Amino acid sequence: MSASRSEGDEALVNEVLTDDELRAVLTRLRPESERDAFGLVCRRWLRIQSSERRRLRARAGPSMLRRLAARFPGILELDLSQSPSRSFYPGVIDDDLDVIAGGFCNLRVLALQNCKGITDVGMVKLGEGLQCLQTLDVSHCKKLSDKGLKVIASGCQKLRQLHIAGCRLITDNLLHAVSKNCLNLEELGAAGCNSITDAGISALADGCHKMKSLDISKCNKVGDPGICKIAEVSSSSLLSLKLLDCSKVGNKSIYSLAKFCCNLETLIIGGCRDISDDSIEALALACCSSLRILRMDWCLKITDASLRSLLCNCKLLAAIDVGCCDQITDAAFQGMEANLFRSELRVLKINNCVDLTVVGVSSVIESCKALEYLDVRSCPQVTRQSCEEAGLQLPGGCKVNFEGSLSESDPSVDRFF
Repeated sequence: MSASRSEGDEALVNEVLTDDELRAVLTRLRPESERDAFGLVCRRWLRIQSSERRRLRARAGPSMLRRLAARFPGILELDLSQSPSRSFYPGVIDDDLDVIAGGFCNLRVLALQNCKGITDVGMVKLGEGLQCLQTLDVSHCKKLSDKGLKVIASGCQKLRQLHIAGCRLITDNLLHAVSKNCLNLEELGAAGCNSITDAGISALADGCHKMKSLDISKCNKVGDPGICKIAEVSSSSLLSLKLLDCSKVGNKSIYSLAKFCCNLETLIIGGCRDISDDSIEALALACCSSLRILRMDWCLKITDASLRSLLCNCKLLAAIDVGCCDQITDAAFQGMEANLFRSELRVLKINNCVDLTVVGVSSVIESCKALEYLDVRSCPQVTRQSCEEAGLQLPGGCKVNFEGSLSESDPSVDRFF
């Protein structure tokens, strides 16, 4: 009798549970392995699992993409990006994008980094078919130009994030189109698009008033006029600004950020050699409650005054890079321990600060108990031996980099900058 009831119960599971109830079961399965196992029960459960899938990472041609679109109708995020070190030819091509535009019409996020085979033809298809798209990453797709991405701007007006780093054919014309059509844009990554000028950045500011993150590193035609305009318009919404090697950016930009962008959390100005102490001190006071990450290596006019002001005022500062700022000395850190100063600093890069000694490093260690990484490469007076002779006790778990080329990077630190 018991055996018969058990067999009957098993036979009735699919008859008793509705699709919605099975979906409720699926949503309660947290590990990916359990969700995959759900689809192995039977075809019905596989169909439900497929309909609930929202993310997909694939590497496939048009035929397979059509099958994936039919099987996973609810996909919102699609990643077809390639690794720069292991990209294959031809990889994703315009025919694939044609299938995506027709088969994944509800797509919100599309990643195509390093897809070297796609052209403006494919972008036109996406712009005409993906009206719900909110995030597009075509970084290092080097064949793309304004022509295709302007169709994206006009057709995907819900766009919030656009990443075009390394697309060197892009000009101010695209930014004019984005400003006109994508009024909710919050994030633009355009590092290395060195045809962009102040005119393009100013045009972007005219229409996109909600910018939270802007990366125009190595856009060396952008200077103070464009940055001042974006700072004034974006104001308190701007959280991250990256201007690495934008040599035309100077103190006017920093003063403008201090005046308008009180919530700024990340600022990258490495290589902006005209920036000096007065503007950085103004920024330290204005953004004292928000600034967390600051990179200003190779800002050769920066002195102890800037670093002291930042460390004393910006209590949330987690990472700072003043590498190759050769006017930095021990004086930047003097008095910190005497004033019972305590910093939440986790990363400090002071490499190639040739006047720095063990005395300054000792002050850093005493006041920055949360320190996880200290870079003192090419500081001739700060060596492993000199630190050991001085009896310095580093915070537990803190990595000190004494040696190696300045061109070498550390992945654990790169995530900050």
